[in-house]
Amino acid sequence: MRNFLKFDWVMFTVVTLLLIIGLLILYSISTEGDVLNSDQFYHQFLAICVGIFLMMALALLDYRTLNIYSTKFYFVALIILAAVLFFGTTVRGTTGWIGFESFHIQPVEGVKIILIIFLASFLSKKKTKLKESVKIIVSIVLVAVPVFLILKQPDFGSASIVAGIWCGMLFVSGINKKNLLVLFMIFTVVAGSGYFLLKDYQKERLINFIKPYNDPRGSGYNVIQSVVAVGSGGIFGKGLGHGSQSQLNFLPEKHTDFIFAVLAEELGLAGSLMAIFLFGVLLYKIKKTASLARDNFGYLLVIGVMIMFFLQIFINIGMNIGLNPVAGVPLPLLSYGGSSMISILASLGIVQSVYLRRVQTLD
Repeated sequence: MRNFLKFDWVMFTVVTLLLIIGLLILYSISTEGDVLNSDQFYHQFLAICVGIFLMMALALLDYRTLNIYSTKFYFVALIILAAVLFFGTTVRGTTGWIGFESFHIQPVEGVKIILIIFLASFLSKKKTKLKESVKIIVSIVLVAVPVFLILKQPDFGSASIVAGIWCGMLFVSGINKKNLLVLFMIFTVVAGSGYFLLKDYQKERLINFIKPYNDPRGSGYNVIQSVVAVGSGGIFGKGLGHGSQSQLNFLPEKHTDFIFAVLAEELGLAGSLMAIFLFGVLLYKIKKTASLARDNFGYLLVIGVMIMFFLQIFINIGMNIGLNPVAGVPLPLLSYGGSSMISILASLGIVQSVYLRRVQTLD
């Protein structure tokens, strides 16, 4: 009980407020009249309950235990990603789900957390054990394998998040600036050449990011409808359940990829800024926890979670307002999706674990 009193309750309150906003938005787009006609709301609520339980359990677990099993976690993640390619279910062209009947999970969401744990363990090793150049090269290989498996699904959005987490964690781990510059140049060349490995529909997303009106009824439709929804909300929005774009189903993927557009249409600029403000406070609290970490492993763990949050928030909101290509990246704590929600809350449990152990001992 004493450990619970030492929680970062400001962080927990911010997370709770974002979850409430997400449930309100989901309820509004799952209701016709006064009738809740979709089980998506109940699935999301159940995922939140499971996620909060897991968050509390991981917070009470000493995060240093994760360091011991990080390598095993990594290989389990690779096995799961490989299994998805052979036994996974294909949804909207992506073979990223595994399960049976109505129950499906998206393993890549949990894999993101596993890779953060593994990279934190790997990069926190003393410099005397591995030369910096060797550490960089080895880390490239270790990250390239899961990224390749994720791209094979294909899930370009998740692969980008994983690559971004690796870049960010490598940057803060204290590598030499010259090595960082060379690494950046290599990454730029690889990322540029990676365009030719994309599927046709993924290339169309990039093209329509620049010129969405080239195909307004086809591949540019999502972006155009999202921007219209965001702009139509005005200052205070049309009210929950009264958004024309979302309620009349002009807005695609409104439960997941484009839930921010629904928020902007129904709660307006005021509601959007409130959500962004809460995300800002959450990122600040996570960064503050990193600075209080008692060891390098804990510091890198929290930084990895912060980078994951920032990238998903930046990419999702950006694609909702036409600043980023559509990448199928969920908005943390708001978008519908059990796997994503549980993984996000679990990652916050790891952050709370580091926060609880910011002092030398726990009674």
